[in-house]
Amino acid sequence: MPSSSVIFASGYASATQPGIQAFLFHENNGTLTSHGSFAGIPSPSFILVHPNKKWLYAASETGQGSDGVEGNIYALNFASQPFSIHLLNQQSSRGDWPCHLRLDGTGKWLVATNYGTGSAGVYPIQDDGSLGEMSDFVQHQGKGPNTARQEGPHAHSSIFTPDNRFMIIADLGIDQLVIYEFNSSTGKLNLHASIKTKPGAGPRHLTFHPNSKWMYAANELDNTVTLYDYDAAKGTLTEKQSIPTVPQDSPESTVADIHISEANKQLYVSNRGHDSIAIYDINSDGTLKLILIKSSGGKIPRNFALAPNGKFLLAANQKSNEICVLPILANEEALGEPIDRAAVTGASCIQFV
Repeated sequence: MPSSSVIFASGYASATQPGIQAFLFHENNGTLTSHGSFAGIPSPSFILVHPNKKWLYAASETGQGSDGVEGNIYALNFASQPFSIHLLNQQSSRGDWPCHLRLDGTGKWLVATNYGTGSAGVYPIQDDGSLGEMSDFVQHQGKGPNTARQEGPHAHSSIFTPDNRFMIIADLGIDQLVIYEFNSSTGKLNLHASIKTKPGAGPRHLTFHPNSKWMYAANELDNTVTLYDYDAAKGTLTEKQSIPTVPQDSPESTVADIHISEANKQLYVSNRGHDSIAIYDINSDGTLKLILIKSSGGKIPRNFALAPNGKFLLAANQKSNEICVLPILANEEALGEPIDRAAVTGASCIQFV
């Protein structure tokens, strides 16, 4: 592994600010060095690096009601050495507040979910990395018991099953994991099943275990993480366990991101309000055992990323306007105090190249 790698960090910056920043991440000691930036995109709250390490996609989280314009998805190309980044094109998300992006297993299709209007669209990725016209679009309907947060559908993220046959959308507003058959030749979606979560759970982000048999859902509103058994033959999910991410006496808090460390077989979830990372051991049957809940090093940890070497966790602390580097420890402490910080306006997303 090289001694340093490039990461991108983005946040809720205005179009005149460098909403996307690049850093060199030094694997040996976990420190960050500024490496470049890009301005011109309003509120690039979620970014995604293509596996070819040449293209970057950004969701501009704007909406008609709040900004007078619906959301847009931007495509950029970049080079790491020397650093350069350029806009390729943009496409409308056809909805409000797009907040998440996902590539399918072929790397030829990009899915954007619109939180504000509860919809999602699929885009073909052209040969030069730019985004083509939307190949399909789905609009959810319904509401949930939390009248303040679930007055309508709020598609929050998507994930493709490991065999790329299905795409699952976590809809916070209607307490559902909506499963679509995915055609990787045409980019078309076909409704396959809908899994109801606990009422008021508010599913937000999803991750599959490397064994492809288990999927974990981070539930924003009731501060839980849920394990599902995944049946690849049937394309169905069965709930197996649901446990809290914050202490019972926690102040008001909402769950954000979720990731699995293959290096140490642990699962991590971020809590906004409690401002912490919950750390779990993954048992042999996929169930979780809480180890510790540790500080994220700042306020409102939105998304976070695990370093490929398994030694560091980088948290995007939105209200602290920074990303914090936390060492992953092999002892009972599990996660250490921040060893470096970097300023990022409204920090919300971190991507390793």
